[in-house]
Amino acid sequence: MGLLRIMMPPKLQLLAVVAFAVAMLFLENQIQKLEESRSKLERAIARHEVREIEQRHTMDGPRQEAALDEDEDMVIIYNRVPKTASTSFTNIAYDLCAKNKYHVLHINTTKNNPVMSLQDQVRFVKNITSWKEMKPGFYHGHVSYLDFAKFGVKKKPIYINVIRDPIERLVSYYYFLRFGDDYRPGLRRRKQGDKKTFDECVAEGGSDCAPEKLWLQIPFFCGHSSECWNVGSRWAVDQAKYNLVNEYFLVGVTEELEDFVMLLEAALPRFFRGATELYRTGKKSHLRKTTEKKLPTKQTIAKLQQSDIWKMENEFYEFALEQFQFIRAHAVRERDGDLFVLAQNFFYEKIYPKSN
Repeated sequence: MGLLRIMMPPKLQLLAVVAFAVAMLFLENQIQKLEESRSKLERAIARHEVREIEQRHTMDGPRQEAALDEDEDMVIIYNRVPKTASTSFTNIAYDLCAKNKYHVLHINTTKNNPVMSLQDQVRFVKNITSWKEMKPGFYHGHVSYLDFAKFGVKKKPIYINVIRDPIERLVSYYYFLRFGDDYRPGLRRRKQGDKKTFDECVAEGGSDCAPEKLWLQIPFFCGHSSECWNVGSRWAVDQAKYNLVNEYFLVGVTEELEDFVMLLEAALPRFFRGATELYRTGKKSHLRKTTEKKLPTKQTIAKLQQSDIWKMENEFYEFALEQFQFIRAHAVRERDGDLFVLAQNFFYEKIYPKSN
């Protein structure tokens, strides 16, 4: 018995294709609306949580205008660079906030724009410095460095950050836009459906893997000046280096994240007490990995390394790595293959005048 074949007339075939395309467009539109609704709901929940916290403080009694204790007046800003293990590290802060009694707040900018308008800069600085109900506070978000001193602030927040090998960061971001990660696997990504590998993108001269896409860590540290976002600017490189050394408390590297966590716990226990143990022995719920990531070939890497933009970003990365390793060398020692933090190595003597 032969197979029964049903041949559809060409017009019906065309109608079926059109109907399928319309259905797909409708589904895409519905998904977009759901995403927008989710974002609105998240913002509403965040506003409600803030109001609840402020109400609790009000019920506990009015705050005195006297200055807060130094540890309680502390604010940390982690202006996280995308795809540098920033979510992994931030989740440690979330895991510890209840135990260590501080607030964690996500700075969610429209379309993840790292540059704030001048009026938003003023609002942000005012929030950070005067929002006592949220102190001590840990703020994190994809925002470029903002100099609080130019707004007349006397007590500046503590900046920290993590950076990554420039090509590894770009490769991770490239695949993240297409396949997402294991942190929110069901979320539809901007480039979902594009199966082109990073190697193929570079070979074809694609825009998503162009050398200009490497220019990100430098402007994040450089700040809100227009020249910071001028791709290939030598001034931006120098300013980013200056800020890293003079305005950041500590800058780690993705490749040595555990050491970064250890140093923060030793230096800022008010926030990070228990962080090292959590990182080493926890359920690893803070770890986030991009899915479907394929390592680039040597030829691809060599092609990117020919660009002046890579040379500048890599120069900045190597500079940050050297600074971090210098700080670590003076803060920890190795024993039986493990690192441990040095105890206090200074004391006071010959104190005059002598007390009676």
